[in-house]
Amino acid sequence: MFNDLGIKGRVLMLTLLPTSLLALVLGGYFTWLQLSSLQEQLQQRGQMISEQLATLAAPALKSTDRALLQRVANHGLDQPDVRSISFQGMDRSPLAHAGPNMLGPSPFAGEAILGEVNLEDTTRIMYPVFDFHMSLSGDNNAERKHDQLGWVELEMSRHSTLIAGYRSLLTTLLLTLAGLLVTAMLAFRMSRTINEPLLLIKQRVAQLKEGKLDTRLPLLGSHELDELASGINRMAEALQNAQEEMQHSIDQATEDVRQNLETIEIQNIELDFARKEALEASRIKSEFLANMSHEIRTPLNGILGFTNLLLKSELTPRQYDYLGTIEKSADSLLSIINEILDFSKIEAGKLVLENMPFNLRDLLQETLTILAPTAHEKQLELLSLVYRDAPMSVVGDPLRLKQVLINLVSNAIKFTREGSIVIRAMLEDETQDRAQLRISVQDTGIGLSEEDLRALFQAFSQADNSMSRQAGGSGLGLVISKRLIEQMGGEIGVDSTPGQGSEFWISINLPKARNDIEDLPRPLLQGRRVAMMESRELARQALQHQLEDCALVAEAYATPDLLLDAVASSQHSAEPIGLAVIGASTLELPPEQLDKCIRALEQLSCNSIVLCPTTELAIYHQILQSTQTQLQAKPACTRKLQRAMIELISPRQPISEQPTLAPSRAPLVLCVDDNPANLLLVKTLLSDMGANVATAGNGFDAIKLTKQNVYDLILMDVQMPGLDGRQTTEQIRQWEQDHQRQPLPIVALTAHAMSNEKRALLQCGMDDYLTKPVSERQLAQVVLKWTGLGLRQYATEPSPEPVVSIASAKVLDNEEGLRLAAGKADLAADMLSMLIAGLPADKQAIRQARKDADRNELLERVHRLHGATRYCGVPQLRAACQRSETFLKQENPEVDSALDALEAAIETLAREVSAVQQ
Repeated sequence: MFNDLGIKGRVLMLTLLPTSLLALVLGGYFTWLQLSSLQEQLQQRGQMISEQLATLAAPALKSTDRALLQRVANHGLDQPDVRSISFQGMDRSPLAHAGPNMLGPSPFAGEAILGEVNLEDTTRIMYPVFDFHMSLSGDNNAERKHDQLGWVELEMSRHSTLIAGYRSLLTTLLLTLAGLLVTAMLAFRMSRTINEPLLLIKQRVAQLKEGKLDTRLPLLGSHELDELASGINRMAEALQNAQEEMQHSIDQATEDVRQNLETIEIQNIELDFARKEALEASRIKSEFLANMSHEIRTPLNGILGFTNLLLKSELTPRQYDYLGTIEKSADSLLSIINEILDFSKIEAGKLVLENMPFNLRDLLQETLTILAPTAHEKQLELLSLVYRDAPMSVVGDPLRLKQVLINLVSNAIKFTREGSIVIRAMLEDETQDRAQLRISVQDTGIGLSEEDLRALFQAFSQADNSMSRQAGGSGLGLVISKRLIEQMGGEIGVDSTPGQGSEFWISINLPKARNDIEDLPRPLLQGRRVAMMESRELARQALQHQLEDCALVAEAYATPDLLLDAVASSQHSAEPIGLAVIGASTLELPPEQLDKCIRALEQLSCNSIVLCPTTELAIYHQILQSTQTQLQAKPACTRKLQRAMIELISPRQPISEQPTLAPSRAPLVLCVDDNPANLLLVKTLLSDMGANVATAGNGFDAIKLTKQNVYDLILMDVQMPGLDGRQTTEQIRQWEQDHQRQPLPIVALTAHAMSNEKRALLQCGMDDYLTKPVSERQLAQVVLKWTGLGLRQYATEPSPEPVVSIASAKVLDNEEGLRLAAGKADLAADMLSMLIAGLPADKQAIRQARKDADRNELLERVHRLHGATRYCGVPQLRAACQRSETFLKQENPEVDSALDALEAAIETLAREVSAVQQ
């Protein structure tokens, strides 16, 4: 039968038969593999939900609270694929049930053993609940026992899994059929490439037989057929005489010239089409970038905004960690998006640089301040050195220059395991109006090889592209930095030695600006002696340089003892040392040693400022009296350090004695956005800061509300369906002009990141614009800028509390608790319940610490309890905690009596709460 097939049939059989078998085998295998994976995921999710329900239901099972168990069961039905939930006691007696009746037999589960039954439509899981689940639910008073409290029975529906499996099977079949169809088409096409040349040869041989000697065969597409055609052509040519050969040569030459002309004409047409396509592609790319910027930044605005709002609410530690991870991931995604958009704008030549005066030293220090927490987590030291001959005030684009420096310092932090990262600024050359600056970032990291250096500034490339690379990223940071510096007229480069570190440098020529008045030496600090202590030589040199820039006479020391000796010896001189700046870290200067040093300096009438890593601020916070002035994070900011020293030398008038301004009215703001999440976010942020907010979901409603009410400010989304932000603004401006109304400030709230966006918004009548995602600070600043009306501070410093007598203070003040909970009664009750629940453990821990004479543990426990009382209406206990904590820090002899009063206050509060509940 195979011999009876033609060439076309054989090609089709040899192509389709193996392909069909392979497609069926692989399709069946991968479908079975996916169904197994879906079933396993369903079981794992059922076990995880059972564990979560056990954690939530443990306190209710222990207290046999059926109502709470029912609420937990009803809430658990919201989980995907959950069909029914049941809580049972130790004897399998039902306590609560949610959902329809469970199908099939109950899974067998022995004592403290997980049971599971898989049916055709459902999976039933029986999970034991123990005492230790109560500690996982946030009950600090619960002991970690393994006594069983009851059972959680969960029924998971397998309908979604089956549907997903059927969908996968259908997809596999469709793909298999599509593959076979494509294969058949290719085989049919291949058979035609063989049959058609043979048919052509047959026709031409018949023509030669009839005497048409001018017949020729063209190239047939394969080596063998081409040789056959060539032989036939040579046979025909041999039969022609010389005259025919000459005529054929002339005709052939004429044909070649004509074909060449046609080819040139076709190429010209193709080049013209290619040029038009390139221009159109550039336009489409710009529109795509604008649209993608809006589509990506709009949901990110909601994610970041509501994450920040949720972080301010009452959360468990695990929830707080999860939200922190969400916030960091969203920030990373926004950073990558910005890098891609910047690269696209640079490639398209759409990036426009600003020209404005800025302070070079402030720019470098702000860069290090932003990245300090990341560096301090790796115990790296960040330093900045600005040489005195370098001009402080220059003109350029500070935002883009900071972007370059942040990228360079971030890379240095990623690839440096230990040591320091130093950013230097020096003058290379200058004229009367311009300065040639060299800014370098030097690290002690892994370094770069010659091969890495060659590919370093190429797009989408990184020095480490292996699967085990240390750091992520898009690979665009350095190429964007290079393009930005080149657009500024500068140059960027790197010097590196593998294993010893790298030094990235920027050479840029910038115009000089008028010196900032804040850079001038302060008369109050002029010539004063200041002692500084820093154990590391390079950090000591940088800090001494900063202090001398403040017109101080700085004396550097490497140890606290040398510092104290110098301050003590200066007391007998004409100019004693009255200021001390101490660089501290827990590894080199523990808090206890620093506390003794500060007390010794206070006895010598010497004020002190402590500089510590950002990760250790909370540790040193407890031993300083005025943390706002005395405690600052490394690396030190010159302006902030200067203000702190002035404040120590000449304290300002207390806030309570300063005249207060009459509060202004709340601004009335109209927010316009078609995205409900963004609309709710902006409304929540403004309302929390005291503004009166009206909302509109589209441009038509915004125009209607504007005609009916008088607003102080309008926040207008740009991209909206129907009537976008520009058209809405134009109609509002036209209405204001027709009715002779005062123009309202309209600020665009846009996710577009294109360079020409601001110009287009201002041309349509808008006054300003904010780029999503927005923050509370940006909103407060724009409201104040365009309305002159201030909003409440969204992050205020806690005001000092008055000293309250423990005996005269109330034990339980419900009105104060309600006020501390922002008027939310349920939140106030929850906070008080959490405090009461933890009192026995706190009391026992305080007694044990007193018995062991462990001052640090005792101070930590009292401080923790003091912090908890600040959110509840318990004035007596709060006063007792405050007095005990103060005496512990001061090592007051009366600390024992204060701790006795604290324990008495704990017992009194517990009795009164118990009496109220009864």
